[in-house]
Amino acid sequence: MAASAHAAHTVPSGGARVGELLRSWRLRHNLSQQAFASGAAVSTRYLSFIETGRARPSREMVMHLAERLEVPLRDRNNLLLAAGYAPIYRERPLDSAEMAPVRSALDRFLKAHEPYPALIVDRHWNIVAANRALAFLTDGVAPDLLQPPANVFRVALHPNGMAPRILNLAEWSSQVLRRVQRQAAITGDPELELLYNELASYPGVDPDAPPGDPGEAILIHRLRLRDADLTFFSTVTTFGTATDIALAELAIEAFYPADEQSAAILRGDPRPHTNRDRRPPRPM
Repeated sequence: MAASAHAAHTVPSGGARVGELLRSWRLRHNLSQQAFASGAAVSTRYLSFIETGRARPSREMVMHLAERLEVPLRDRNNLLLAAGYAPIYRERPLDSAEMAPVRSALDRFLKAHEPYPALIVDRHWNIVAANRALAFLTDGVAPDLLQPPANVFRVALHPNGMAPRILNLAEWSSQVLRRVQRQAAITGDPELELLYNELASYPGVDPDAPPGDPGEAILIHRLRLRDADLTFFSTVTTFGTATDIALAELAIEAFYPADEQSAAILRGDPRPHTNRDRRPPRPM
């Protein structure tokens, strides 16, 4: 991976004008010209001129409009290129010396979250790193699904993955598919569209299933693992102030036990009310 974004990016295919690209981002957010112009504090007439190519926006205006549209950093570089400006965001490898403090922070988080599972994924939900506790959840998953770059949703919903052990597969899979579909719609990323279509084709996966019990505060992930029923909920954390492309595209998903029995099993505590004959190994 190049150390500088200047060498890593090229002009979008066909030399698409910045106005056309901005219009496509606006439409992805279902915004009219008037609504977007008002929110961005520019005149509708000026925005129309930009979108039709009658006006060339300044670098600052391109960045302002991109920020209002929440355009990912990778695509902001493409907008700058289309407007005739040099890209400004770099993409550093996570294992580079410059990223050592970030890498150290991520490692500390993953380790501190044990014995509960946590993992780091990229923009396509491929696993970048995980703590040792994740192996407990993926016990029994086909080895080929865990080969890098392992996709966390493919591992979860594939019939040779975790799907046979997910007790609420229909409702949980519908929530996963909505996440992928929403991300694909906003970003226009064709790889996410392919991922959505693949996941939706798996047996037992239901894109239209209700999202879960409206009486619960959060969707619970219910699993049958090693002769015990476990329940989890998860949180997703992103770097809100990242100015590096790769870092901005990372997300940390952390799983938490939703009941004491699940917590005890993950801790390795003997509990007489479980029907397990053996405990999972403690993280090394």
